Amino acid sequence: MEEPDTEPPLTVVPGADPARTQLCFEWGPAEMLLCETLFGRRGGERRGAPGGSAGPAPTGCGVAGGGDGAPGPSRVFVVRRDQDIYMETLRKLFNESHGIFVGLQRCEEERAARARNAQLVQVSKNYRSVIRACMEDMHQAAISARDSALHSQYSIQVSILSAMELIWNLCEILFVEAAPAGPLLLRLLDWVQLHICDVDNMVREVLGQRKSIKNTSSFWNVVDIFVLQGRMDEARHLLSKEAIANPTSMNMYKILDDLMKKMPVPSLGNTQTLTEMELKWQHWHEECQRYLQDGTFASNSHMESICKILLGDENAILEKKELMTTWYHFLVTRLLYSHPTVKSMELRFYAQSSMDMFLGEESNPEPLDTILMAAFEFELHQVIKECSVALSNWWFVAHLTDLLDHCKLLQSHNLYFGSNMREFLLLEYASGLFSHHSLWQLGVDYFDHCPEYGRVYLELHIERIPLNTEQKALKVLRICEQRQMHEQVRSICKIMAMKALRNNRLGSALSWSIRAKDAAFATLISDRFLKDYCERGYFSDLDLIDNLGPSMLLSDRLTFLGKYREFHRLYGEKRFSEAARLLLMLMTAHIAPCSFWMTLLTDALPLLEQKEVIFSAEQTYELMRCLEDLTARKLDKQKFQDDDVETMKVEMLRLALARNLARVIVKEGTLEGS
Repeated sequence: MEEPDTEPPLTVVPGADPARTQLCFEWGPAEMLLCETLFGRRGGERRGAPGGSAGPAPTGCGVAGGGDGAPGPSRVFVVRRDQDIYMETLRKLFNESHGIFVGLQRCEEERAARARNAQLVQVSKNYRSVIRACMEDMHQAAISARDSALHSQYSIQVSILSAMELIWNLCEILFVEAAPAGPLLLRLLDWVQLHICDVDNMVREVLGQRKSIKNTSSFWNVVDIFVLQGRMDEARHLLSKEAIANPTSMNMYKILDDLMKKMPVPSLGNTQTLTEMELKWQHWHEECQRYLQDGTFASNSHMESICKILLGDENAILEKKELMTTWYHFLVTRLLYSHPTVKSMELRFYAQSSMDMFLGEESNPEPLDTILMAAFEFELHQVIKECSVALSNWWFVAHLTDLLDHCKLLQSHNLYFGSNMREFLLLEYASGLFSHHSLWQLGVDYFDHCPEYGRVYLELHIERIPLNTEQKALKVLRICEQRQMHEQVRSICKIMAMKALRNNRLGSALSWSIRAKDAAFATLISDRFLKDYCERGYFSDLDLIDNLGPSMLLSDRLTFLGKYREFHRLYGEKRFSEAARLLLMLMTAHIAPCSFWMTLLTDALPLLEQKEVIFSAEQTYELMRCLEDLTARKLDKQKFQDDDVETMKVEMLRLALARNLARVIVKEGTLEGS
């Protein structure tokens, strides 16, 4: 396995002392590592406490519990892998980018090649708009935060989101849009202008001054920044104001304005060839050189410096280092005035030399500099690797890699452990979402679009979701049913059925056991229904039992429960003959539990005492046989005989059966005689 370039951050778990005991870890619930610590329980008993990290860079921790190593309550030390997922202000980033991601997966197959490229550029812009919207919300939160620690946290997130947008925008220009020579420089100019925002504040400050601004350094700083960013119209506008305020130098201002106006600029419409562009730029460059050598601007150092910048003088540009602030701004300015038709594959040479010139040989580049340099060198995998190390969560690299994969830029790169880079990063990001109490629903779609390991990961993670409410369980169940995850469906239903049974919610428990198709558990719950009926004299959850339908065939006991309820319904509707046949069928089919036979025979008493004869002679004999079988099966006959209630029921049943048999014989004999 490849060694990391930097050492991972050290996480100290309180109570874990490798010097006194061997430090062993084991996976626990909710992506935690469990390790044995030195904290004791009652009587000094040792106990393992949860702790550890599921990822390479844990970002937050908390300690719950008490005691200082002495016998007392156990301690739990929690280190979360993706701390950013728990920030409310980042919810917009996760939710809205999820919709963009799903839309990209669904539409990709339907697009032609040219339309697909335009769509991918639009998708990239949509991702950037989400990042910027989230960054603005975070900025407002930082302004309104009263707590200094919270303000600092929000400010750090604003910086991270700003860097993410900067990197994404550059990748969009170089890889997604793949701008050709000419338009490439215009895109890079827009990139610099979008992310260097100090100039706008300086312009407002300069234009807001009431006094003459011709001698102020801030005025020329603003003009210089406009020139360095290629914003010639704004620079000319400011210079025209200065020319009006200084008529003696009008001719010098007019010449500089004319040079800036005639500066050739690449066209997005491709109306001119690169050769034509280079010829025009060469003639313009020679004209600027001539004016500089003639000493036209010698009397004004500011305008002379601007003319040198127009000529691409690197020393003159570096003199404005404080105004540019970054080496990549220097790079774009340098290209604008020395090589405006630069091709994408030539950027690496200019980028490296520009960074060296701007930062100096002794200074160490920041992680952002390393990432941008890798992008200019078209080292896609290095960009992704450096972003994975530098950023605090997997969101950025997962979505950027997915987009680049759709651009067919990562097709040849497969990881040695079985999955390609896109799928690996999506799996990591989705796994982090599943640790959140609500964002796990987004993770489902990410797993769905990982063809190799996505289903396996989904099956493992969905079993870890805490089923706190029935509504959440139904949501999880629907996800599993849509994906034919039968084993997980049965597991969820069994868990919910057991929870309902523990809370004595028999109807809900029976419903869940039916959905799980668990015959044994359905039998258990049916017995509870029958037991409650014997104790209370009525059924609960009649709506469920009345509408069992074919589900009652899941088990014999459930079938008996449904049919026995049907017997009560027929009896209540005074359909005595049908009720009698059903009651006899329940006894003779041997699906009723033996403990319930006395109840069934007792239910026959009202039918036996009806004025109209309900049971035929054959049916009466069957009832007599069932009664005798019941009394004969009693293992403890002495106990049965000592139970006055049971004895009275048996005597009443025998008497009722004898009288009914006599009435039937008389009735049937009369019918035969007639």
